[in-house]
Amino acid sequence: MSARPQNGPLSADSRPLCPSAPLYEGSQLLGLVKPDGGISLLAEPIAVTPDFVEAATAAGPAEERFRFVNKCVEKGCAKWGAGGCSVVAGALKRIQAAQEAILPSCGIRPSCRWFMQEGAAACHVCPQVTYLNYE
Repeated sequence: MSARPQNGPLSADSRPLCPSAPLYEGSQLLGLVKPDGGISLLAEPIAVTPDFVEAATAAGPAEERFRFVNKCVEKGCAKWGAGGCSVVAGALKRIQAAQEAILPSCGIRPSCRWFMQEGAAACHVCPQVTYLNYE
């Protein structure tokens, strides 16, 4: 098992939970990493036993195959920055960039007022707007 700090049972205090914590004492299993890299989340987290830790780490870093949850250690985590979790902030930026890169087909985009004014975000809402519902 990794020599990381023990935070105790997840229900013992009111600190927020980190849904992408490393495996260490007190962790719970949150999901399984799918072959495509996505996560199959469990309906409820499952307590991690010492036997699970031993078996999961025998084949290399368990975090490559499983997602764990534990208490957020905030400034005690290398991923903490600018007053928040940089993991979720970075993921949101990547997803937003990917969504902006995939724009609906459009024949007027180069001269569209909405696109010039709001960029890709306008293209994503455009198909939902009709003349009579724009307010």
